[in-house]
Amino acid sequence: MALEDAKTQVDLAFTRAETRGLAFENAFGGATSFLRRRYTKDLTGAHLAITGVPFDQAVTHRPGTRFGPRAIREASTLQAFDPPYGWGFDPLTEFSIVDYGDLPFDYAKVADFPDALTAHIRGILAAGPGTITLGGDHYITFPILKAYAEKFGPISLLQFDAHSDTWVDDDMTRIDHGTMFYKAVKLGLVDPARSVQVGIRTDNPDPLGVHIIDAREVHEKGVAAAVEKIRGILGDHPTYLTFDIDALDPAFAPGTGTPVWGGLASWQVSAMLRDLAGINLVGGDVVEVSPPYDTTGATAIAGAHVAHELLALYCWGKRGR
Repeated sequence: MALEDAKTQVDLAFTRAETRGLAFENAFGGATSFLRRRYTKDLTGAHLAITGVPFDQAVTHRPGTRFGPRAIREASTLQAFDPPYGWGFDPLTEFSIVDYGDLPFDYAKVADFPDALTAHIRGILAAGPGTITLGGDHYITFPILKAYAEKFGPISLLQFDAHSDTWVDDDMTRIDHGTMFYKAVKLGLVDPARSVQVGIRTDNPDPLGVHIIDAREVHEKGVAAAVEKIRGILGDHPTYLTFDIDALDPAFAPGTGTPVWGGLASWQVSAMLRDLAGINLVGGDVVEVSPPYDTTGATAIAGAHVAHELLALYCWGKRGR
């Protein structure tokens, strides 16, 4: 198959017969599933399900992350023609990967949202696949972790972020994008001793035992040192990777709710995710892409690349297990 197939291929999100293989329809046309994967609710034989959570309850500054999943899917059409660079294998051909679509929820019943999301992820995990979730504000990771902890027990959290999101909040029913990892640790969903936050560059009065590799450490000691440290913390423990797009410096991802200067460069993130191959990744998400604040689309492109790398990282781990 090659780009010549664009003459006959279109809307592969609905028309493709198989769940494996690259896609060669025109990037500027057709239905925009993630990487042109088939939209389906049938998870039979699937290794990985991509799902969207278009939710933003309250971000610190800029709303709009409810449009993140749509923008990431559209940006991913530029990446569907080739395997992810530098991995040396083609996860889209070796593995059955589907787009499970978005979480349905009643936007007017915000209090019902967390349980709806936990049930959504629980159902996918019960069918066998792992999940890569496209957000949505960062709160969504908390209900997702509940489903993962049910299956794996207290999990390792690998968090790329400008903020720790461990500010004190003992009201477990509050839907807050800045306190959910405090709650995740307190409820035993996350094992802090085997968890690490990367790229932090805002005040963190109590890390709750979670290891921190701040942005300055990455800049000064380098990617290789950061990767080695992360591996030492995670070991082979089941790991969930959450990527807040504001882990990147605003120069690389201006379209986010809480931009903070001094962040990671896209090349650093690309190298780190690639060099983490072999960790026991069981799922992940990309959150806080807010397209209204980036008319260039660069933030959505970054989000799509991160999601693609998470997909490769997940599949790499399955190859060796």
